[in-house]
Amino acid sequence: MEKGLTISNFEPNAVIRGFQLTVVGTVRALQNPNLFKYEHFRQAALAIGVGIVIQLIIQVPIVALKFGLYVLSWVINLDHATWDDKLLDGLEFMSKSVLQVPFLLMTLMGYVTPTLDEIFMQSIEWVDTTYIQKHKSEDPGSLRAMYFPSLVMFPTKGGPRSSRPKSEAIMMFLNRYAKRMGILFGVYLLSLIPVLGRFVMPAASFYTFRNHVGTAPAAVIFGAGLVLPKAFIVKFLHTYFASRSLMRELLEPYFRRIKFTPEQKRRWFRDREGVLFGFAFAFTVVLKTPFIGVLMYGVAEASTAYLITKITDPPPTPAESEGFAESQVTWKNKHDFLRLSLENIDKLNVVTDEAGPKGNSANSGNKFS
Repeated sequence: MEKGLTISNFEPNAVIRGFQLTVVGTVRALQNPNLFKYEHFRQAALAIGVGIVIQLIIQVPIVALKFGLYVLSWVINLDHATWDDKLLDGLEFMSKSVLQVPFLLMTLMGYVTPTLDEIFMQSIEWVDTTYIQKHKSEDPGSLRAMYFPSLVMFPTKGGPRSSRPKSEAIMMFLNRYAKRMGILFGVYLLSLIPVLGRFVMPAASFYTFRNHVGTAPAAVIFGAGLVLPKAFIVKFLHTYFASRSLMRELLEPYFRRIKFTPEQKRRWFRDREGVLFGFAFAFTVVLKTPFIGVLMYGVAEASTAYLITKITDPPPTPAESEGFAESQVTWKNKHDFLRLSLENIDKLNVVTDEAGPKGNSANSGNKFS
């Protein structure tokens, strides 16, 4: 049963819709005149500068190794040797595909300073404002409830409902980052083993995707990995892992306010897996662009505010929020939303049979725009 649900959640239509939400969300975010007033973009510029310095430091041993190999080639004939190329390829892989220093710094800044959280909340308010403007000629009673007025009431620090301490959150992120980096580098090293190495990347791809898209699609990915260049598979796996990590970080301002248990959060992500992957995958590709990518992190956070209004119900006030998290585990309007054409992505009224949480009856009529 779980396997069937997984395939459905990762259907191509959901992934494509996630990519479309990236485009629409970015356009909406860039229309916000207050977006670029935030401290985030000064911090992003700083992250670029620090990232350049660190990248230069990382390049020092690579350049030194290349020079050493060049000198060694005067004594030893390396024309037919392959170990030197593999060594250089491994260092380049670590530098460009694993470490991703500017992106790491930008994510860490999100834990140290509140600017990304402020961008998310300001963007939620902007989404609500544009929604009211678009539907100002309609009956107010037919409109969805607002997101910002309730979300802003939820505490993010202090009290029994507070998020975990900042130092603990940073350590958890660094542990996830180190684990992902170790897996990618370990798989790369195993792929260098003679004969068996050619099966390592396809096998890693199969293992990674089997639990998310099902055995048959994963087998297709395995077969493609046998014929496609290893560098392509490496980049694909890295982008996949990076997109999952990015999506969790971008959604942190929401989960910092709406408290889910670990099990509820797991099911929340699973039910929206395809859309979240399409949304994050597109942003991950953009964020990997040197220099520009770090600046786009704030835009990605602002676009996530738009995404939230498409895949969740408007929240109640904190006093009336009991049971709300559990009610959000299942995406009620998913199938109706995925069937929408792109031009009608903001034009459909969907009325569910389930009433929203107490005090937030507007959830039973969630207009998507």
